[in-house]
Amino acid sequence: MSLSVTGKLLFIGDVEVVSDKFSKRTIVLDMSEEYNGNRYENPVPFVLTQKKLELVNGFSVGQEVTLHFNLKGRRWDKDGKTTWFGSNEVWRIEVPGNQAAPSSAPTNQYQAQSYSAPGAARPGMNSSANYNPSPETIDDLPF
Repeated sequence: MSLSVTGKLLFIGDVEVVSDKFSKRTIVLDMSEEYNGNRYENPVPFVLTQKKLELVNGFSVGQEVTLHFNLKGRRWDKDGKTTWFGSNEVWRIEVPGNQAAPSSAPTNQYQAQSYSAPGAARPGMNSSANYNPSPETIDDLPF
């Protein structure tokens, strides 16, 4: 599932080497809200992994950014007990209103790629605003 959200960067962590095959980097976005004169703090952590670790380079704490991310979930069973894990994995970072990272950020193939949201108009696909690519709605029969 691909989503995007805009907020202020509160924290940019260092790269954590989890194993010889996996590294991650945590960033935190301020998603706080005001309601009826009260401010409700909502610092939301996101993770950059593997080849996406450097996407945050060129951005700084306090800067307004738009994060494009996927929700990821995992199930882990051990000793008869099930534990659920979830993460927000970032695949693109940009300045709100722009389609690219700040000019001081290194350019790489991940920032330059163009991704489209699920349901967005693509050649050969239904361009309806209500496009739903679920198996129940796709009719791939030739007749």
